[in-house]
Amino acid sequence: MPVNAYINRIATAVPEHEVHQFYLRYAASMLAADRRRIFERMAGLAGIDNRFSCFAPALDPEGPSVDLGGAFKRGAFPGTAARMAMYSQAAPVLAQNGVDGLHLGNEASRITHLIVTTCTGFSAPGIDLDLVQRCGLPDGVERTMIGFMGCYAALNGLKLARHIVRSDPQARVLLVNIELCTLHLRETTDLEKLLSFCLWGDGCAAALITAEPTGIELDSFRCAVADEQRDLMTWDISNHGFDMVLSGKVPAAVQEALRGNRDAILGGRPPEAIDLWAVHPGGRSILDAVERALDLDPAALKPSREVLRQYGNMSSPTVMFVMERMLREPGGLLGCGMSFGPGLTAETMLFRTVS
Repeated sequence: MPVNAYINRIATAVPEHEVHQFYLRYAASMLAADRRRIFERMAGLAGIDNRFSCFAPALDPEGPSVDLGGAFKRGAFPGTAARMAMYSQAAPVLAQNGVDGLHLGNEASRITHLIVTTCTGFSAPGIDLDLVQRCGLPDGVERTMIGFMGCYAALNGLKLARHIVRSDPQARVLLVNIELCTLHLRETTDLEKLLSFCLWGDGCAAALITAEPTGIELDSFRCAVADEQRDLMTWDISNHGFDMVLSGKVPAAVQEALRGNRDAILGGRPPEAIDLWAVHPGGRSILDAVERALDLDPAALKPSREVLRQYGNMSSPTVMFVMERMLREPGGLLGCGMSFGPGLTAETMLFRTVS
């Protein structure tokens, strides 16, 4: 009989530069007065107080450059190659900070598998090899990169870690979710794009998954894909960074997909049988749609709304920031986790807290 897999620990990290209010002022400066009022009203409803970035903001959001280093000059934002160079420099530092938060110590030498999820930067040799060197992992650690899956990649990382541990009970899997979303800031006067970028922040989550029965037991996983809605959320590589399309129709599509797949996602249980909800806070309207689709009590998504308020949407690490809060709950509780991303795809899982 296969062993079970458990998230024993989760650690999170964000860069030092808080940028949310700065960005709101920058974005407003790109708009004419009438559009600026619309932007300010809608941005004020986002439920976000803070977001963090790997680059330091300029002193004046209406000045000649958005960042202090002068890479994002008005009229001359960097191309994709320059942004990838920034990613290669900044992402390993933030990822190491996340792993350091696990306090592995001598355990680092016992890690057998490393899984990294990211969709905001690419290079080879990549961040996986950087982490081996920076964090003292074994040279022979088995490495897997899960790339360009967007916000739901963390759940796919957990799914893979569960498969590994169930097939090898001695395995000790380090999962790292690292994203630098703010590197893909666009210079635009498009109101919808400016509002979309109000969501994004940078962050990292690191987790240790083993067969040791402490923390959170990973129970089952389920994927739902709304193929007919696939164009509502896309993530494309352009000459000027990665371009996210996030339609205003996404919340309604998420609500419809969850209602149609509720029994499969919850294993036939009613929503009230779920004690904990770890929902990826893709935005306030996304969380509202989940709440409506599953007829949840408003307090059910409080952890997700708090993560959104404190950090914004950091893509793949975000749901792990919510899961970290689940580790503080008493044992014996049944939980449901879910993330949404390009496709339109919902990756979901059931889990249990362990005393």
